[in-house]
Amino acid sequence: MNDLLQKAFERASALPTDEQERFARFLLAELESEQKWADLFSRPESGNLLDRLADEALSDHRAGRTRPLDPDDL
Repeated sequence: MNDLLQKAFERASALPTDEQERFARFLLAELESEQKWADLFSRPESGNLLDRLADEALSDHRAGRTRPLDPDDL
């Protein structure tokens, strides 16, 4: 375990039990999500899909069907 991860776990261990549980669930969910994305992107067909999605997004933008992202609208 590297120093930063060790520091994070030391700080987390000082939290109340319910917050430790919430942090642990969050961390495990993030790790699982990252693994799923890694698995998806490692597939040969993912490159074609990403290219197609990028082309669609650029086409929508050029056609005026997009708008700037406003964080206040989220």
